[in-house]
Amino acid sequence: MSSVYIEYNFVVTPLQPATDILIAELGELGFESFVETELGVLAYITKVELDRNAVGQLTVLGNSDFNIKWSVKEIEQQNWNAEWERSFQPIRIGDSCMVRAPFHDAEKVEFDIVIEPKMSFGTGHHETTFMMLSLMLQSNFEGKDVLDMGCGTGVLAILAKMKGAKNVDAIDIDEWCYLNSLENVERNNCSKIRVEQGDSTLLKGRKYDVILANINRNILLEDIPVYVNCLNDKGLLFLSGFYQQDLELISEKCKDYGLGYQNHLEKNNWVAAVYRIS
Repeated sequence: MSSVYIEYNFVVTPLQPATDILIAELGELGFESFVETELGVLAYITKVELDRNAVGQLTVLGNSDFNIKWSVKEIEQQNWNAEWERSFQPIRIGDSCMVRAPFHDAEKVEFDIVIEPKMSFGTGHHETTFMMLSLMLQSNFEGKDVLDMGCGTGVLAILAKMKGAKNVDAIDIDEWCYLNSLENVERNNCSKIRVEQGDSTLLKGRKYDVILANINRNILLEDIPVYVNCLNDKGLLFLSGFYQQDLELISEKCKDYGLGYQNHLEKNNWVAAVYRIS
């Protein structure tokens, strides 16, 4: 007997940070897949796993700062792939990079990254991932030792390897992200990327030329000293996962530990910034 999936179509105003909070809370209820849209997010769960009352009691839905409306429909298993393909669109970053799902046609780009995200963060759709990829395309990774901290789908680690990085580590504390990164690393023929499950405590005694960390403000502020201890002379630190109003705070923390500001990008109030060991 085929499984039946339930699709929740959430319309969110304003989009951020409500969408990120919503996805996190739905994930705790067992939702398996998410697709961010121009208006909000599509969320999927099997019918047998769904607790409609629990969804209606989500904290984010009662937050007066957000206006969130939703509709619900059933999707038969045989239509699941078609529904996913309809919802998930490929992303182009400049002229040289594409992030797409396995069911999308390849295009002639220098860096063709194939990602099946499932529940993991990092498809290129979110502003922070898009900006991190954009900054990476402007940088030289040839022969570098690279860390992707909070790797999600592994998309940043994969691009680093495609751009000629010598050794790449990808770490995420979430088991789903760890397993998804393993799949995507293999899918992109980047088997030499070392994927691990854990947090910054794994970094003791390690050294990198480049560290990529797309996480959130509080974790970044806590772990910047750890990243500095892991960076080689003139090493680069790429940070994202925070808002424009937090840039000064992040930059001051980096400065306190000998990191000089290089440049940053902004998109829809999100920021990605680059720092260098002074």
